[in-house]
Amino acid sequence: MAEPPEESTYRTRHHDGADPLAPPRRTRGIVLVGLAVLGLAGAIFIVRRPLMMSASACTAGRWHGCFDTENGVLLMTSAGLPLPALVACALTLRRRAAGVTSAWRMSLAEVGMIYGTVPFVWITLIPGPEAGLVPGRVNLIPLRDLVTMGPVGIGGNLLIFAALGFFAPLRFAATASVPRIMVLGAGCSALVETAQYVLRLDRVSSVDDVLVNAAGAVLAALASRHWWRPRASPPLVALQLCP
Repeated sequence: MAEPPEESTYRTRHHDGADPLAPPRRTRGIVLVGLAVLGLAGAIFIVRRPLMMSASACTAGRWHGCFDTENGVLLMTSAGLPLPALVACALTLRRRAAGVTSAWRMSLAEVGMIYGTVPFVWITLIPGPEAGLVPGRVNLIPLRDLVTMGPVGIGGNLLIFAALGFFAPLRFAATASVPRIMVLGAGCSALVETAQYVLRLDRVSSVDDVLVNAAGAVLAALASRHWWRPRASPPLVALQLCP
C-alpha cells in the first residue's frame, strides 16, 4: 500500500551531514596558512635589502633607526613572526580543550588581524622631521595625492589594512561582506588620518589614503572570500519510497 505523500518524501543528505564535495576543514586551514606564508615570504624577499639597512640599529636595541623608521619596523615584524605563530597555536589548543569548533580558524584570524595590522598603523604614525612644529595638513580632494604616491606609496597604502580585510570576515560573521569590509577599512583609515592631524605628526591627512586603504582591505577580503562566503544549502530531493 502506498504511503501518504507527506510521509513518502524526505531530505537526502550525506551520511555525516557534510557536503561530500567540500574539502575538509583541515585542508582549507593548511591552504590558508600556506598562502599567507608564501605571500609574506615573497614580500620579505622583495624588500630584503631595504630591511637590512636597519639591521644594525635593531640588533643593538636602539630605538632611533629601528622603531622610528619604516625599514626597522618591517624588519622587527618579520623577525618576530614565530611569536604570533606560537600565540595562535596556544589559543587553538585552549579552544579545542574547551570544545570550541573552528578553533584553529578563529585563532589564526585573531592573531593575523592584529599582527598584520598594528605594524603598518605604527608606520603611518611615525612622526616626520617637523612634527609638533608645523600645523596639520589636510587634503579632501580625491585623487589629488594619488598621482604623487608612486607604486611604492600605493602598494604600502594597500597593505595597511589588508590583514584586517583578509581575516576579519573569517573571525566575525558580521563583517562577512564586501561593503562591510569597505566601511571597516575606510573607518579605520579615517581614524588614523585624524590621529595624524590631531597629533601634528608632519604628515598629510588625505582622503586618497582613506580610499586606497579601503581598497586594500576589500582586495584582501576578496582573496579570502572562498573561506567566508555563504554556502548554498543542498537542494531538496523528493524520493518516492513506494510505487
